[in-house]
Amino acid sequence: MNSVLETADWVVLGIYFLALLGVAAWVIIQKNKDTEDYFLAGRNVGWFVIGASIFASNIGSEHVVGLAGTGAESGMPMAHYELHAWIVLLLGWLFLPFYMRSNAFTMPEFLEKRYDSRSRWFLSIFSLVGYVITKVSVTIYAGGIVVSELLGIPFWYGAIGVVLFTGLYTIIGGMKAVIYTETLQTVVLIVGSVVITVLGMQAIGGWDELQATVRATSPDHFNMWRPASDPDFPWTGLLIGGTIVGVWYWCTDQYIVQRTLAANNIKIGRRGAIFGAYLKILPIFIFLIPGIIAYALDQKGMIELGRSDEAFPTLVKALLPVGLKGLVAGGLMAALMSSLASVFNSCSTIFTIDIYKKLRPQESEKKLLTIGRWATGIVVVLGIIWIPIMDKIGGGVMYQYLQSVQSYIAPPIAAVFVLGILWKRMNSKGAIITLFAGLVIAVVRIVAELVYTDQIAEFKATGVHSASGVLYQYAVINFANMAIFMFIFSAIVLIVSSLATASPNYATIEGLAFGTLTEEQKQLKRGSFTWVDIVFSVLLVVVVISVLTYFTG
Repeated sequence: MNSVLETADWVVLGIYFLALLGVAAWVIIQKNKDTEDYFLAGRNVGWFVIGASIFASNIGSEHVVGLAGTGAESGMPMAHYELHAWIVLLLGWLFLPFYMRSNAFTMPEFLEKRYDSRSRWFLSIFSLVGYVITKVSVTIYAGGIVVSELLGIPFWYGAIGVVLFTGLYTIIGGMKAVIYTETLQTVVLIVGSVVITVLGMQAIGGWDELQATVRATSPDHFNMWRPASDPDFPWTGLLIGGTIVGVWYWCTDQYIVQRTLAANNIKIGRRGAIFGAYLKILPIFIFLIPGIIAYALDQKGMIELGRSDEAFPTLVKALLPVGLKGLVAGGLMAALMSSLASVFNSCSTIFTIDIYKKLRPQESEKKLLTIGRWATGIVVVLGIIWIPIMDKIGGGVMYQYLQSVQSYIAPPIAAVFVLGILWKRMNSKGAIITLFAGLVIAVVRIVAELVYTDQIAEFKATGVHSASGVLYQYAVINFANMAIFMFIFSAIVLIVSSLATASPNYATIEGLAFGTLTEEQKQLKRGSFTWVDIVFSVLLVVVVISVLTYFTG
């Protein structure tokens, strides 16, 4: 394979890696004194770094490649998920005060403090398995595509090389290395992606020409609101089901929440979430729109687009001049490494704090740091083992694959967190019953999809059912609509189970749910924000509503 990069590109890419190494080295030199230092960067991180880290953690190479691929394939519907910026506000305004009040390191630890140890064990193991199957594997697969396309090296070499490099500085530096390198990576990724969007728009002839070209062959490409009966993108599923998945991902998942827990108080953490929410809107314009541009250029015969997931790398090769290719290549690698570093660190935190320390509570801080590093290394190895599996199943539009899997695992966890915070009556028996019931429902759904894979594909292509039966009808429900049904089911199970059993001891959950807040805690909460926080939050909601009303076809 031949690299699309030339000498100047390699120089730019080299400068990026030197800067990255410099930041990582600066952090590593400072040493990690204890687990709070290693896993939460000493709880002393500023709002700008927190917001940049939230964005970089979310935007992996699978996001860049997959979202651009979805833009080329289907257009704007998946923008609903990028408009979850408003849900990031929920993290800062609703959830974070309870998390910080609990002084928890992890989301499973918070569940134990709110419910009991059974919920903590469930979420710990479930999260670790889920991270390896979804986040680690998909990110590595997409990274392999990006690196092999841009650098002209075999898929395996690119994937393993970046995984090992990222794993190394994550193991040594912990959360500090992750969160500060992500700040640099965010800047590089945004600058590189903005450049390719601008050049793509110039190549196609502007916004009006882009719309005219695309609508000539695909009238619905710019429509975010497909009919409720649409087999792929029903508006009900994207708006309501997507919100349920968003609450789980942005407000209860260790992968994201850990960044805000690195703040030294609620005000800084909330401002980090607000800044991260603004950054979250950007992918529509710097990843999804370029995918649509790639589709339009292909329609005009200006580029040759193969699989949808090749849209972004194809634009890089076709549009960028020497030097800028190196910048965008650095941005794509930044996306890969930041997401990998985040998931490595989150896995390490959950294993060390929620599993190992739970089994051996008397272990020294020094030993826990060693275990944390070993845990990161093991996740790195597991990620590499998953590469050939993802190489086989990674074809198609990866972003949709990732969203569908998340739609099945999110609802019960979201229900337990949301209702647990909103209603003090929810108890530990209700929580564990709900978590296991949701797991059973999700497994049955995935099995049903596997059994009826061909029939589901035929239905989506023709609109005609070629099979029947309860299991088939269950399998053919759109994944986003499925999230709605699963959340309603989980909420009912949690409420009924809790009300049918004894009330929790409210003294032990003081400050962890509405209805258990003391007057002092209420006062502290009111003093944790200013009018600036309110104005910027309201402005973001206005931007989200504006985008939702603009892209209506």
